[in-house]
Amino acid sequence: MFRKVRETVSADPDLLYRARSGDRDAFAELVEPFRGELHLLCYRMLGSLQDAEDTLQEVLLAAWLGLEGFEGRSSVRTWLHRIATNRCLNALRSSSRRPAATAKPAPSGAGWEPETALPGEVPWLQPYPDLLLEGLPDAGPSPEARYESREAVSLAFLTALQLLPPNQRAVLLLRDVLGYRAAEVADLLDLTESAVTSALKRARVTLDAKRAPGSPAPAPGSPQEQELTDRFVAAFLSHDVEALIALMTDDVWVRMPPLPFEYRGAGDARRFFTAIQPHRSRITRLVPTRANGCPAWAEYARDPVTGVLHCVGLLVAAYAGEQISELTHFEAAVAAMFGLPRTMAEKA
Repeated sequence: MFRKVRETVSADPDLLYRARSGDRDAFAELVEPFRGELHLLCYRMLGSLQDAEDTLQEVLLAAWLGLEGFEGRSSVRTWLHRIATNRCLNALRSSSRRPAATAKPAPSGAGWEPETALPGEVPWLQPYPDLLLEGLPDAGPSPEARYESREAVSLAFLTALQLLPPNQRAVLLLRDVLGYRAAEVADLLDLTESAVTSALKRARVTLDAKRAPGSPAPAPGSPQEQELTDRFVAAFLSHDVEALIALMTDDVWVRMPPLPFEYRGAGDARRFFTAIQPHRSRITRLVPTRANGCPAWAEYARDPVTGVLHCVGLLVAAYAGEQISELTHFEAAVAAMFGLPRTMAEKA
């Protein structure tokens, strides 16, 4: 999924000269090697694939307009990281998005919400297609990086990250994910080194508290992952609640952004899946994909009149050893981001 990070080198002087002279093709060639990791940085900062795409366009425009001011004292990569991080910080500071404070009651007559629910922490969170991770670096530019690339793109990590104040979020990403040194982060964010150290310490405490201990997930594409995936799909499509719960850890986490509900533990998960059984029984096909380094599926429900299958959501599963530790259901609209159709024929 990820590749080894290349050595940071100075920009080709001729390419940089042509870009500064207004050559758009030269500029595209200059920034293209960094587009993917810039997009991922924006996603990690904002938690939304749509917001990341919009912000990336702003970053590239700002880089184009500000290219004359690039003095070459840092690499092009570091310069772009500075622009991207500060654009994201501006977006976060002007945003009214906040984690939901309380869970809202189910609509009257809905008939499928369990009695127990936790408030959803990050209702705007969206999944990230694994296809966009292909070819990206698997480590930061130095041994300073603290988180492995796979963990740093997981939904659990992204959720915890979104709960940090913007400055702490930026410092932790630059320091512990991208691997910049404290002095470099201070320069990128126009902070003192002591401010960076203090923000990083607080951010680490928050993330460590959210970091769930447990067995490591099987390697992506391994026989172990495929076996658990096959068992999950069989249990899900047979609508066997007990078989489904048997595959989950005792502290399994079930959530469904943007709805403000979460369910923790096998007991609440059982009550949840039992309560929504009439709704879930309409789902007759799971189309596999991958998101955030995990197995994922588009869920298709059959229209009882036309027989056409309609996408009703995207499901992402995180594994711990031979069990499922997280299930996250996203609204159907995100399936388009994975190139999945809104409808399909029943026998397709």
